[in-house]
Amino acid sequence: MTTDKQKKIEDIWIITREYDGLAGAGGVKDVCRQLAEALVKKADVSVMLPMYGFINAESLGFKPHDAFQVDINYVGVERREEVRIWERKHKQGKRSLTIYLVDAERYRDKRAVYTYTAEDEAENPVHVSGSGHYDYFAMNVLLQKTALNLMLYKGKRPDIIHCQDGHAALLPVMAREIDGIRHFFRKTGMVVTIHNAGVGYHQEVDDLPFAKAITRLPSTIIGRNQLDGRFDPFLASAPYAVMNTVSENYARELRETDDDEMTGWLGHTLARRGVMLQGVTNGINPEDFNPEDAEKQGIAASYSPAKGDLAGKRACRRELINMISKQKLAKVRISGTLTDAPDLPLFTLIGRLSAQKGVDKLVGALKTLLPEDEEFQILILGAGSKEIESDLIELTEIKENQGRICILSGYDQQLATQVYAAGDFFLIPSSYEPCGLTDYIAQLFGNLPIVHHVGGLVKVEDGKTGFAYHEHSSAALSEAMQRALLMFRQHPESIKAMQQESVKVIHNSYTWDKIVLRYMQLYQEALTLCREP
Repeated sequence: MTTDKQKKIEDIWIITREYDGLAGAGGVKDVCRQLAEALVKKADVSVMLPMYGFINAESLGFKPHDAFQVDINYVGVERREEVRIWERKHKQGKRSLTIYLVDAERYRDKRAVYTYTAEDEAENPVHVSGSGHYDYFAMNVLLQKTALNLMLYKGKRPDIIHCQDGHAALLPVMAREIDGIRHFFRKTGMVVTIHNAGVGYHQEVDDLPFAKAITRLPSTIIGRNQLDGRFDPFLASAPYAVMNTVSENYARELRETDDDEMTGWLGHTLARRGVMLQGVTNGINPEDFNPEDAEKQGIAASYSPAKGDLAGKRACRRELINMISKQKLAKVRISGTLTDAPDLPLFTLIGRLSAQKGVDKLVGALKTLLPEDEEFQILILGAGSKEIESDLIELTEIKENQGRICILSGYDQQLATQVYAAGDFFLIPSSYEPCGLTDYIAQLFGNLPIVHHVGGLVKVEDGKTGFAYHEHSSAALSEAMQRALLMFRQHPESIKAMQQESVKVIHNSYTWDKIVLRYMQLYQEALTLCREP
């Protein structure tokens, strides 16, 4: 029941570059899908994202609908791009979840969400594998302008438009400032969620005349919303939207600590402008990662961390080690081996091999730990920095490490699930981490996280739901791993209790049906920003 100060929210749009099951590169895909599925219990929900070249819309149940042109000007050149909208609608009771894909030439030639692939580099050496698309800013603007145009075209005035990350952060600015649009959306509340505020993640642009031409925004907006000389979508959207990031602690770090240096001082700049950056910790759907359903998860055996039943984990580990030894993993490159030693604790890591993810610190920790302690194994799945990857592979080539360390270079979702299921401890040594979803997933699979106690990772309680350390260093990580090993060997009953407690905490505090209530509060705040007197 709403009060006379609250409007009933019935129509929500989510604008994103990722959506689980369609296109993804990180945790944004999971958040967008799970948030949308939680929100549809309360309102009609529409999600819009690009139709990249790897998406086969027809086979996924989408049907083509509206087609129109969108202004995408370059400096001194007035131009338009053709778009077609593909639609898939799912009814849930009286509500509906509608997914819109934006079909445009600019998206059709993309083989990955944000970066060029090895195939792209083979076709054109300028498009270096792993580097960002040269037209990233135009891709973002086309998505946002298409969203606004489709709503105008359909006569849709959403109660809320929820913009995900810097890729969609300019939509509130355009909706409020461009003539012919701002009046239509004057009663629509805007929310911008910052998934990663780190330098390089803002979707900023340093070609200011280009930014003005393609967005059609006033020069004053381009001029006053710069960080280090670049036009910054997050700064530009701040006066027009409620802004949040994906954990309470990450929001605090950006507002109040020197860790904000890693964002280019975005948080402090917002604070000086009187903008309160809020935090809403991401949730998770536990049933999506339930090892009790081995068939659904694609793992060797069922088991239940919540009930203290971990017998099936050994079967999961044995099958994975067998696949590695027989080179049956087609989607990754295998370096090193693991012997079948089920009584040895297995450390795991899944993610980007980068300094931001702290993998450089892990390399240092392993150089110390592997010679000192021969009674553990480590399995790493991921891709990223060639230098860090080479350092890890070098460790597999040391004679004394044979059978103890394995690097799976690349990524595969099903393989990731098998790694979660096989592991005893899950390493997250990130230098910063806005929220973290892998700690949830690991916990649900009985794989206790070992985390740098920063950002959203503070939700892991040291000695209760995992292990935490405070100094971002190889030595501190090594010490935390040693504590985990000691408990594994001397107090196995404590490990089992931690596994059970971590699953319990997720169910009690971090499911999306609970987190979505906080977003509904943000939506009400957003409506007050546009309420007419």
